Amino acid sequence: MSRPAFLALPDGACLAYELLGSKWIGQLEPIVFIGGVSSRRWDWQRLAEPLALIRPVLIFDHRGIGDSTYSPETKGDEITIELMARDLLALLQSLNLQELSLCGFSMGGAVTQQLLLLPYLDENPVALPFKVTHVFLTGTFHVLWEEEGYGLKLDRTPITAPLSDEEKKVRARPSVENSFDPVWVANPANKARFEWWLDSQIVGRPLRTILKQSRAVSRMKLSGYEKLPPDTQLLIIHGEKDAIVPFSSGQKLLKVFPRAQFVQTGLLPGQVPDLAFGHHWWEYFAIEVWINVLELFLSSERKERQGRL
Repeated sequence: MSRPAFLALPDGACLAYELLGSKWIGQLEPIVFIGGVSSRRWDWQRLAEPLALIRPVLIFDHRGIGDSTYSPETKGDEITIELMARDLLALLQSLNLQELSLCGFSMGGAVTQQLLLLPYLDENPVALPFKVTHVFLTGTFHVLWEEEGYGLKLDRTPITAPLSDEEKKVRARPSVENSFDPVWVANPANKARFEWWLDSQIVGRPLRTILKQSRAVSRMKLSGYEKLPPDTQLLIIHGEKDAIVPFSSGQKLLKVFPRAQFVQTGLLPGQVPDLAFGHHWWEYFAIEVWINVLELFLSSERKERQGRL
């Protein structure tokens, strides 16, 4: 993982971030990856690195996780979806971006929606000083899901003594397995990636923050969708084998965003072979498949605009 830059927030918290592919700034719009519960910025590594070869990519850690910090204890550090959206807004403002695209994953999809809805809040609304041209909502939802059997598999057993790295991995394994599906986990070809994910779980992911993020999801209230600009291009990516956020949640987003598209299946560029993938969708298929999905969708508005000229 590269050394991040830091943004000091007004309440004293600091956000760690990396702007990859910065040489493309001013030529192509950046895409911002927004992680879910327990996510760290470098979870996106498999997708972010190759994508940064052709456009700017922004990855960051939510407050209290990874290399990001909480505000000083005396100011409190309760986490909400709105707070994370405002954190992201501050980060984007600091980079002086004019146009950008957002890719929200799981809880990050809720943060993405909240960011878009900030101008329409009843209390303390704030205008977005940039244009969001494209939105990817991936493995996510617009209201809290209640289906039994879904959600993170967190080991909440009290820790009474320091744990070794191996003991930490034992606690983390069910959650990592749940991020994929049994077929993917059992495939020997995925062993190295699974171990990479398992190793990454024991660094920079404090349980305290994960529980706060989970509570933020359970308490979120999003409204005002009817006020969103109608020209925002939106693509939904959701796998049928998602064991954390049910596939039905992705389908329900189509009703919330009538102009949204669902990722198509097929063998053409911009399509995925099938929908048999789990929560961590970008770990499935050749990475070129996902690069094409993102890039062809990102070019959609430009093509429509050219067609109207």
